[in-house]
Amino acid sequence: MPAVVKPRNPVFCAFDTALLDQAKSWAKSLAQSIGGIKLGLEFFSAQGPAGVAEVVGQSGLPLFLDLKFHDIPNTVAGAIKSVAPLRPFMVNVHASGSATMMRAAADAAGEAAAKLGSPRPLVLGVTILTSLDDGDLAAVGMQTSTADQVRRLAALAKSSGLDGVVCSPHEAALLRRDLGPGFVLVTPGVRPTWAGAQDQKRVMTPAEVLATGADYVVVGRPITGAADQAAAAQRIVTELAA
Repeated sequence: MPAVVKPRNPVFCAFDTALLDQAKSWAKSLAQSIGGIKLGLEFFSAQGPAGVAEVVGQSGLPLFLDLKFHDIPNTVAGAIKSVAPLRPFMVNVHASGSATMMRAAADAAGEAAAKLGSPRPLVLGVTILTSLDDGDLAAVGMQTSTADQVRRLAALAKSSGLDGVVCSPHEAALLRRDLGPGFVLVTPGVRPTWAGAQDQKRVMTPAEVLATGADYVVVGRPITGAADQAAAAQRIVTELAA
């Protein structure tokens, strides 16, 4: 697969499906409107690397491969190297997996890219999932606020050599202030006013995200669930640029 270009705009559409034909259809209809596509565990578990390659090939768009690796450092490094031939624009690991694991992921991404002769993917740390709130953290024994835990994990990710983090829009402004320019912030949990929050708890509208310092936003069902997906995507892109 050839290396993909830098995203034309900050919107990555989440293709939350296990079906190859559906993902390819979305990729074709959205190729001219979104900045990139996000494929995650649901699709990868059903279709594997070959399916990912087909979808990316359908659109030519940058790929955010959202597999959230979390294991011992050697295993995560091996996983990063295994997906490198897909030439993703971004990959991610759980920041809670430790500094050692994140350093192994960053090193593996560089080694694999050099071997392939392709650009190194951005390696991001997942802080706290946008489906979780303070009550969920307390239930699993984290006696801290969501914001404090996100800030702790993001600082650890930066010191461990990662390129950025995945965080909710509510923490993006804090992280931009804490960690400065150049550290990539990717924000799921973006919901236009004309779309419901669904199972996300820490959400913002595209207009609100604009002021946080986020670099890329991930939007799923407000686009893929729309009757006219390209029009919905363009509406979000326009809102972000307003």
